[in-house]
Amino acid sequence: MSVAPAPVRPPAQPVGGRLSLAQPGARGMKIAATGLLLVMATVFLVARAYEHVWPWLSYVKSFAEAAMVGGLADWFAVTALFRHPLGLPIPHTAIIPRNKDRIGQALATFLKENFLIPPVVARRMRNIDIAGAVGRFLQAPEGQETRIRQGASRLLADLFESLDDERLGGLVKTALSNRIQKMEVSPLIGRALASAINEDRHVPMLEAAIRWMARALDANESLIRDMVHKRASWVLKIVSLDTKLADSIVEGLRKLTVEMSTDPGHPVRQKVEHALADLANDLQTNAETRAKVEAMKNELIANQSVGQWIDAMWQNARLSLIKATRNPDAALAGKLGEVLRSMGQSLEKDERLHDAINQFARRAVSGMANSYGSSIVKLVSETVRAWDAKTVTDRLEGAVGRDLQYIRINGTLVGGLVGLILHVLDKL
Repeated sequence: MSVAPAPVRPPAQPVGGRLSLAQPGARGMKIAATGLLLVMATVFLVARAYEHVWPWLSYVKSFAEAAMVGGLADWFAVTALFRHPLGLPIPHTAIIPRNKDRIGQALATFLKENFLIPPVVARRMRNIDIAGAVGRFLQAPEGQETRIRQGASRLLADLFESLDDERLGGLVKTALSNRIQKMEVSPLIGRALASAINEDRHVPMLEAAIRWMARALDANESLIRDMVHKRASWVLKIVSLDTKLADSIVEGLRKLTVEMSTDPGHPVRQKVEHALADLANDLQTNAETRAKVEAMKNELIANQSVGQWIDAMWQNARLSLIKATRNPDAALAGKLGEVLRSMGQSLEKDERLHDAINQFARRAVSGMANSYGSSIVKLVSETVRAWDAKTVTDRLEGAVGRDLQYIRINGTLVGGLVGLILHVLDKL
């Protein structure tokens, strides 16, 4: 049985891909620094060769000699930061590769002690006006709302689409059902009915009921006559009194509906209004009536058809909301835009609300720093520890390359000046 060899894993790369930190012109500055060192070496050799012919070249030789020493010393120092000079394992060289993990830990500790301690975060947050910034953002004038319309609308739409529809819908329906179950609807219905009666808003409903009765009577006239005929005795049928009785009943009911619709003071109509007033009072004060209404409400909520109706209503609301948020031009249109702008004005002008939001933001950020600061520090240190030493060294050297080569150039020139000054003092 043969076992396939394990794949060779490539060296770990810095998180996020290649570190693009290289300064432009770093390679050119390195060539310039090295070229300057070679020039000093050439000048030294030429000055040393012709010093006996022109004695003043001793000054040039001293400058070039000291410049070579300074340039070589700085080259050694700069190179020792990142690698072994000339590949020789000289002690205390290749400092960054050897101390990569310690540097990562130091960086993480610095980050925590200067940015992620709750008192430090709270002190820095005192100078940040979160409420004012949000208020100005919400009051963006017409034509400057692109970020809100395109960014916030897409975010809301993606949020609603990413949520589990079944769970969210069940949550909404459960919350709605629980809210209705906890709310006693009988007094609400009673007060609404009493208000309608006191303001005569029940009159159109009562007249509509009377007209419905008249239409129902016309539609079921044959049924009434048939019922009278079946229930009448054979004596009445012999003398045809059942037909006359049916005519009287139908005409009496028709006359009643006409009189009720035309006479607001009709006795039957008055009794109906008194009954409605009593019902409104019982719904608010009668314990037995209120218990019956609550029982009916609970049975209605438990009905499967009502659950399906709530589910359909939720689906329609969800789809409408997603459609609206997908349209950036409508994100701040109409009432929603007015509400957001009003909120922005309140955030800027209401000092108590302004201070409360800023205080809440400070506490929230400080709490996050307290809760997750250690995790962030651990993430930084472990990320740096996982980086490949050579890659990190190359990138860091590229990031500060120009400045490092300037150090070499300055070391060469300063060393030369020091050597020249010492030679002059020696001559004097």
